[in-house]
Amino acid sequence: MSADDLARTLKRVAHEVIEANPGLEDVVLVGIHTRGAVLASRLQEILGDLAGTEPPLGEIDISFYRDDLSVREPGRQPVVHSTRLDFPLEGKTVVLVDDVLFTGRTVRAAIDALFDYGRPDRIQLAVLCDRGHRELPIRPDYVGKNLPTSRSERVSVLLEETDGQEGVSLGTPVEAVE
Repeated sequence: MSADDLARTLKRVAHEVIEANPGLEDVVLVGIHTRGAVLASRLQEILGDLAGTEPPLGEIDISFYRDDLSVREPGRQPVVHSTRLDFPLEGKTVVLVDDVLFTGRTVRAAIDALFDYGRPDRIQLAVLCDRGHRELPIRPDYVGKNLPTSRSERVSVLLEETDGQEGVSLGTPVEAVE
């Protein structure tokens, strides 16, 4: 995906969020650190432009909620970010935002973390890319792009705010080193 593709995709996802949640009165956006938080911020701005109101925005860190850290990166300590949820979750529809949906473990951890802060009425999931290979029964409500991949391939999402460039690429783990 190019930078233009990414912008168009986020705008389409915003339209879908508005369609599913008319008025956005009870909607809050929560981005999963790191790139999900950036995408949630962009989505908030687009929703504001389209609907005339920006839903509250929060960020959640799931580092200590992961069940697979020792498997993913043996011996490596997680990078911890701050969680910022400046609003109550009760009575809200939380749109949880992430960049890539793969096994579902990140989303499971994010849901666990959210419930430590309150009990929303609903949780919806918005992802930029869904690459398949689920290990848990998790399905997104909003998908920017479905990317059929093999388990050995890597999806790299690059955002201006975190990487200095925009785009989504697919490669083998060796080719996708950032």
